[in-house]
Amino acid sequence: MKQISVNANFTVYSSIDELNEVEKELMKKAISAREQAYAPYSKFKVGAALLLENNEVVVGSNQENAAYPSGLCAERVTIFYAGANYPNVGFKKLFISASPEDQLLAKPIPPCGACRQSIAEYEIKQETPIEIYFMGGTGEVYKSDSLRNLLPLLFDKNYL
Repeated sequence: MKQISVNANFTVYSSIDELNEVEKELMKKAISAREQAYAPYSKFKVGAALLLENNEVVVGSNQENAAYPSGLCAERVTIFYAGANYPNVGFKKLFISASPEDQLLAKPIPPCGACRQSIAEYEIKQETPIEIYFMGGTGEVYKSDSLRNLLPLLFDKNYL
């Protein structure tokens, strides 16, 4: 038997104000998208903004449905839209803001497992890392240089 260690590294910003101007504007787009989320059941709103290599920005928010789990997370709404409408354009940076409707959660909230796997598909496809920035409704912003920090032992096409 042997033991392995898997490490993840993140850059932590004390607030959105520590981001550079481009990143700050992208996080503001994610926050704005969060405010437009359709979350009548969970009351948990998530917004995402994706910067593409051609400098287009795609935004999305979570969309719930009474027939759980038919809804879709903000991250997947955003990346699937980008993948469908910009199929040959790489993804550079993904910004995520999430918080319950009744409070501004100050703890950074990373993508769920299904979203991590979906992001991984595009990072593998383009063969370059996607920077991921995530926060709650306010407070610290975490930055990962690659999805591999969030899903280090990812499942990909090499297993199929």
